[in-house]
Amino acid sequence: MVKIIHSPIGHHYIVEASGCDPKIIGSVEKVQQILVRAAEIAGAHVWSISFSKFPPAGVSGVVVISESHISTHTWPEMGYAALDIYTCGANTKPDKAVIYAVEEFGAETSHITEITRGIDEGDAVFYHSFITWEEHLKKTAPKKDREKDKA
Repeated sequence: MVKIIHSPIGHHYIVEASGCDPKIIGSVEKVQQILVRAAEIAGAHVWSISFSKFPPAGVSGVVVISESHISTHTWPEMGYAALDIYTCGANTKPDKAVIYAVEEFGAETSHITEITRGIDEGDAVFYHSFITWEEHLKKTAPKKDREKDKA
């Protein structure tokens, strides 16, 4: 077996997914299936999977990958899912995992922070940098605008 050494350079995505489908993010089976598939889409190697349901309806879980992890906690009653996707090395595409998971959760909007971690300028003193952006995913108007139109 070939041993792969992963660089400390990694990409860590912190994602706030709003307007998610409560039926999807409230199902342990669906959330687990989505995040395992997200890991596969990213080109990661799955090592361990653990998901649980919490009262009143939330799902928490982690997919441990050889490159690091993908985790979530959901609040179906609020249509909200928090995602944490971190991979190290240059052989994965965590951005593809982010896009897949957010779309599969049915999110209307996502707020994403990408942190590049393990940056070293040759002195073995590591640091990180980050960028943040928001995306409107569905072509519908935001909930508050739809509610205003109904009135």
